[in-house]
Amino acid sequence: MEYRGSPADLASTQPASPSAPETDDWLRAIESAVFAAFRSGTGEDLASTLEQSCLRWPDHVRLLWLKALVLREAQAHEPALLAAERAAALAKDNPPAQALLAQLRFETGRDAAAQFTVARALAPSDLALVRGHAGALTAEGDSDAALALMAAALQDQPGWVEGQTYRATLHRLAGANGQEDGGFAEALRAEPRNLALHLGRFHWLAKAKRWDDARAALGEATRACGESSALEVARLYLEAESGAAADKPDLFDGLADRHDSGLALARVRHALRCGAPDKAVEIAFAQLRSPSAPLFWPYLSIGWRLLGDDRAAWLDRPDQLIRAVDIGLDAQELSDLADLLRTLHTATSPYPDQSVRGGTQTDRPLLFRHEPIMQRTRAAIEAAVRDYISRLPPQEPGHPLLGTPRGEVKFAGSWSVRLSAQGFHAAHTHPVGWISSALHIALPDISAMGDAPSGWLRFGTPPPELGLDLKAYRQIEPRVGRLILFPSTLWHGTVPFADGERLSIAFDISPPRR
Repeated sequence: MEYRGSPADLASTQPASPSAPETDDWLRAIESAVFAAFRSGTGEDLASTLEQSCLRWPDHVRLLWLKALVLREAQAHEPALLAAERAAALAKDNPPAQALLAQLRFETGRDAAAQFTVARALAPSDLALVRGHAGALTAEGDSDAALALMAAALQDQPGWVEGQTYRATLHRLAGANGQEDGGFAEALRAEPRNLALHLGRFHWLAKAKRWDDARAALGEATRACGESSALEVARLYLEAESGAAADKPDLFDGLADRHDSGLALARVRHALRCGAPDKAVEIAFAQLRSPSAPLFWPYLSIGWRLLGDDRAAWLDRPDQLIRAVDIGLDAQELSDLADLLRTLHTATSPYPDQSVRGGTQTDRPLLFRHEPIMQRTRAAIEAAVRDYISRLPPQEPGHPLLGTPRGEVKFAGSWSVRLSAQGFHAAHTHPVGWISSALHIALPDISAMGDAPSGWLRFGTPPPELGLDLKAYRQIEPRVGRLILFPSTLWHGTVPFADGERLSIAFDISPPRR
């Protein structure tokens, strides 16, 4: 059964008997309500109902598990962990309870590998737990064990594309540049006609911009699997993104009738490369009614600017929507925070699809960590974000930042970046966010940074691979303790600096619920 009432209605239906609630329909109703709420993005609305139920049945494992899920959805990770710990202690042989405890320990910055071992023993075929266990081992500094775990799992499941991709990424993080896709090659010897594996290998190589290797992978895929529409699209994407087809503006014209947002994005980027901003705008504008609209707003900005269209200023508003504020942490707190962040940067290379150049980026969600200094930082960030939202211009229907409801503040992601000499961020945007950020925790001395604007944030310049001559809207000097907030659709990057350490926190705020 699926529950269709409100949380208040559900609370009023709680069974009168103090006996275990699984003896009636109420438990099934609340489970249905929780998962329906998750699908609609309203899971946290059931927190009060579950709290009341757990007070009445404090040792009911399923209710505790649901409570932990709902609190996690509400990003209240510490109370979620307490509920999950209670559920796991009461049901040591319950796979969902043990798995959720492992995940929450990981997300709150605690050691989690041992708990993933417990969970995997109860659900040995769950590949998501293998992936989580490897991530926990990596976070705890044991990348060799993480790689061995992934290799063992992939020996049994060579066609697990997500696992092969993650294994390649782990190799890259460990510094094995140029040899990361060996797992794909090994798997394809066992399953040479597995098109999904071929495409997974291609996409990984393309993200790493290993264009020659990606071209060779496509050739191998064609010989093994024959021609297919997926390989045709991949081949055109490769020619466009590698720059080999910059003189072919009609490259994608034969695929123009396909309804595929990924293909549409490739067509937009290629049109801009080929000096056809009007075509890019036409393709991008048609995607604004799709769920992929956040991918296309930044390219509309570029196209409109190249065409001299006033809608670029309407969209970006750099003087109005970029705001720099002091976060309110004192010198000792900033020093403690920097010390903590440095312990989290254990990789030797960045992820292949990140903007980081000459540095590293942390993995698990940073602002959900349990350390008091991180919780203090999160509280200060949330206060600053709420103030930023309160100062936004009035709502404007159709605008990606100003046209949404306001009120809730939830994180779509949070991480730290550590850059060293000549490090920088390539120009990029954040399609999963609504509001994005940069908070500087440690910076080189002025003499080490280099002449201004070395190390500064730069807003409005498009990705260099598009070959476009658009000047920055604004450049902002970083300062320790300064938080810079801006729309997630706005192109941004940083200028390389001479020497030293540039340590920062970044996060995205989720688009509010409609």
